[in-house]
Amino acid sequence: MEKFVKYSLEEFVDALASKAAVPGGGGASALAASLGIALGNMVGEFTVGKKKYADAEEELRVCMARAKDLSRKFLNCIERDAAAFEPLSRAYAIPKDDKNRDIVMENCLRDAAKVPMEILHLVCEAIKLEERFAVLGSVMIQSDAAVGASILRSSLLGAAVNVKINTKSMKDREYADSVNKEVDVLVEEYLPLADSIFEHIYHKYA
Repeated sequence: MEKFVKYSLEEFVDALASKAAVPGGGGASALAASLGIALGNMVGEFTVGKKKYADAEEELRVCMARAKDLSRKFLNCIERDAAAFEPLSRAYAIPKDDKNRDIVMENCLRDAAKVPMEILHLVCEAIKLEERFAVLGSVMIQSDAAVGASILRSSLLGAAVNVKINTKSMKDREYADSVNKEVDVLVEEYLPLADSIFEHIYHKYA
């Protein structure tokens, strides 16, 4: 499989816009999340070392280290999401009268849902970090934390819907419902947090 993270921005956008099955919404959500938390790290970079924010420097450095780690993990998820989709696409091609089709489909659907679920959990952590960057960072660059929060908001929803497109087709409804419930709980908790980060900064400029 091609390494999408090695693409130029133009190549990635062209691939995303093409008929190719991957990258798709899951990969786009992961890439966006990487950009969103990178903006938080940027806020930290412009803040540490300034006397005015000396009291926040220790926490900011911890946040920055984790932000860089998350950004790399999101990029890795682009590749993993694409890799998980390939077996699923082959499973859909199995004849419906094949006795093994259901079990193969079920396993592939579970695997395909795992990566966006991981992205979802990582985005939730990233939103919490973005809040710290917004609170601790230089007021001169807080708008970038707001942009980061708005991007992470989209990634949160993108990952959530990419989990649910897979659980929708699962035969094991008990398992699917438990996964959907976990998704709903995370969205209900972190969507308002992402919104509040953006709105707090946005209204400062009113």
